[in-house]
Amino acid sequence: MTVHRTLLPPGWARPKGYANGISAQGRMVFTAGVVGWNSEERFVAKDLAGQFRQLLANTLAILAEDGAGPEHIVRMTWYVTSRDDYVASLPQIGEAYRELIGRNFPAMAVVEVSALVEPEALLEIETIAVVPA
Repeated sequence: MTVHRTLLPPGWARPKGYANGISAQGRMVFTAGVVGWNSEERFVAKDLAGQFRQLLANTLAILAEDGAGPEHIVRMTWYVTSRDDYVASLPQIGEAYRELIGRNFPAMAVVEVSALVEPEALLEIETIAVVPA
């Protein structure tokens, strides 16, 4: 069940893979910065696309703890350690995103950072979901 509305001002080009803005009502669920390690805090994947797929699975597991699913995600802030690796990995990132999140395109920002707290992490994502009240 979708609980949000995508905001697209008249005459603006439709963004590819994200929304300019989202309007939502309901119970808010927030994740911390999530990285692409497994439940034992080990990085199995050494590449950005592999870590992204694990990161999405981790995020969905966290959201599910409060009844939220991928359709409830309204905002994601991505921190990547290499813009070049991010751009090069977009086909694999898109594939994992479509498989795990589907056709929900929340408001997003992608920021390149010099490093993350976990030395092996290549990206970290904070997520906000809104679940119907």
